[in-house]
Amino acid sequence: MSTFALPQKFQNWIKKRNWALHTHQIDVLTNSDRKAQLLIAPTGSGKTLSGFLPTLIELDRLNFSGLHTIYVSPLKALAADIKRNLMIPIEEMGLNIRVEDRTGDTTAKTKRRQRIDPPQILLTTPESLALLISFPEANAIFANLERIIIDEIHALVENKRGHQLLLAISRLQSISKNL
Repeated sequence: MSTFALPQKFQNWIKKRNWALHTHQIDVLTNSDRKAQLLIAPTGSGKTLSGFLPTLIELDRLNFSGLHTIYVSPLKALAADIKRNLMIPIEEMGLNIRVEDRTGDTTAKTKRRQRIDPPQILLTTPESLALLISFPEANAIFANLERIIIDEIHALVENKRGHQLLLAISRLQSISKNL
């Protein structure tokens, strides 16, 4: 997929910023229908945009309510930073997409609401995800989940947090027909 296959508002946004998509971003878009992708690219090369661009395009195109994409980070500070960065294209393009984080810093009130009315994009940690899938509402929350983005996977793979995340993903695959 080239930038010309992008929806017009995405092309305009990229052009307005004087950007061009990198090869790895085009590859992620081209292969966004695959069950799994691994993206390895240098810091500052647009990995965040690469990971979320297919989600943003789908959510803009569809009238999707409920949880579409989960982003898992080993650090709640990284999840908060990604949220700030992700809100830039959402706000600048006027996309009607709700993004929220769910970490140890999230208020109990927000966590309760998320169980009833989840955002389309949820940014979380392995621990918060494990707790969320343990609730009775888990099947309803995750039934239509389309995508899981795992950031800094190298920080998780060889420890208990990685095992916990693997178990959570396995559970999500049993709940969502789309994963």
